[in-house]
Amino acid sequence: MKKLSSTLSNMVLSLGVITFVAGASLGTAYYVTKEPIAQMTHQTQVEAIKKVSPEFTNDPEADKWEYEQDGITYTVYPAYDADRLVGAAVESASMSGFSGEIKIMCGFDADGTVRNYEVLSHAETPGLGSKMATWFRDSSGSRSVIGLNMEKNSMYVTKDTDKKGEIDAITAATISSRAFLEALRNAYNAYVQYKECQEKNN
Repeated sequence: MKKLSSTLSNMVLSLGVITFVAGASLGTAYYVTKEPIAQMTHQTQVEAIKKVSPEFTNDPEADKWEYEQDGITYTVYPAYDADRLVGAAVESASMSGFSGEIKIMCGFDADGTVRNYEVLSHAETPGLGSKMATWFRDSSGSRSVIGLNMEKNSMYVTKDTDKKGEIDAITAATISSRAFLEALRNAYNAYVQYKECQEKNN
């Protein structure tokens, strides 16, 4: 009986040591990888701003402005040429994707014309919803949003006839397409809010 008790004690002690070592290893791995991951995320964001914005002379990150609506925070990175607002990059999101959140960076000219976009993150189906990264800049049919104006064009899928949609949805991925366009509209709304805020303050 003593032998069994001793064996059990040794097993419990061994499991405790293993658990402690595993926990310490995970903690160490977290702290070791935390900073590189943060730097990589930041670099991806910086590159996305540069890709989608008009040419600027200011520091869009230093001048960023945040706007919150329905629990989502939108970040506007204004682009200035000297003192003149020439457009912005806007980090936006939609929670309506087929698999949840879709996050994008959209670039607008001062008048609301779409310059470019970058998909920052999503969990959409590979080969279907994931095509949003290229689909909405493809000049085939009515896929591309590039060069369209947010005030003059209806940024909804063509299936949404009640909205007079003008954009072709990704084949077999209408939900993802609607979510992408929602994120685009949300981005423009944040940009408009930014401009209105600046006008009030000037």
